[in-house]
Amino acid sequence: MEKIIDIIDSIAHEKGLPPESAKEAFKTAVIQTAKRVICENCDFEVEIDEKHKHYNLYQKITVVENGDPRLVDEPDKYISLEEAKELDPDVELGDELTSEVNLEDYGRSAAAALYHEIEYHIQRFVEEQMFNKYKAMIGTIVNGPVTRVDSEQNTYIEIDEVRAVLPKRNRIKGESFRVGDTIKGILRYVGIDKKFGIHLEISRTMPKFLEELLRQEVPEIADGLVVIEKSARIPGERAKVALTATSPRVDPVGATVGVRGVRINAVSQELHGENIDCIEYSPIPEIFVARALSPAIISSVKIEEDKAIVTLPSDQKSKAIGKSGINIRLASMLTGYQIELNEIASTSAPSAEGGTEEEAQINPDALKALFGE
Repeated sequence: MEKIIDIIDSIAHEKGLPPESAKEAFKTAVIQTAKRVICENCDFEVEIDEKHKHYNLYQKITVVENGDPRLVDEPDKYISLEEAKELDPDVELGDELTSEVNLEDYGRSAAAALYHEIEYHIQRFVEEQMFNKYKAMIGTIVNGPVTRVDSEQNTYIEIDEVRAVLPKRNRIKGESFRVGDTIKGILRYVGIDKKFGIHLEISRTMPKFLEELLRQEVPEIADGLVVIEKSARIPGERAKVALTATSPRVDPVGATVGVRGVRINAVSQELHGENIDCIEYSPIPEIFVARALSPAIISSVKIEEDKAIVTLPSDQKSKAIGKSGINIRLASMLTGYQIELNEIASTSAPSAEGGTEEEAQINPDALKALFGE
């Protein structure tokens, strides 16, 4: 097979493979073909002659003692020391002798087998390269047109040369898609199947999707001036995002919300109208919990292991809980604490000297000053 290397280089260019990967695939294909048409249990090796643009196939035979039973069981794989000495006087037990083999001597069946093996192994290398490409993209946003929606409402999307699936469980409640729609999602999982090839799964419900949308929409986040510390979502309903700024000249909440809410509204629209609360993160748990329960005004917060005991006026309790408990659930998800609410009677003007600790209302800014942030 003269000039076979030119053919392999051409295939590598067409498939977008590194030339060395294509050559390794070719070597594997030649060895597998030799095992199929010459000797299944024999050992072969392939050497590529770059200068003359062709390959050499060698069969390896191991030298064993005279009378070794393997000489009878596998005569193509082993040679006796006595016979080996006739070929090479310096040979020793355990050495490997090689003899060149030409697949062309085995007719058209060998050529056909080699063609199919090359096709198979090149395809495996292509799939492996694609797998590594998409695996590196896990956690990033991908988009593409909808090609099919099955009876179970799983949505199939074409992303470059691969088909991805958006399962119904990963879809925001209330969303529906039709063939031809272009949708975005976070790449959640990449798998490979011998029968079906590359398998991608995307999601629109992960908090990471919200974070990546904000990174695309808010230049300060993309540039690292604003950092998303934590986020929590109840997909399609409400979300909370905790933000910090790396520069004192940047307001993390204001930069993320944008003028008249234009930035946060663009993200909300992509998330099927999901309301997004932006708060400033604090490393002090008490302050962080108080801010997470916004818009409720909190009197005090006490941390006991994984529980946050929150004291607040009775007229703030409904705000802290939120509709169907959504606000307190998100605050708990965001902070990592189980939140317990304790009511106190509302007072219009608490006394700084005579009031009890339970009567004093401390807003988040007061807590900030109290803990020295």
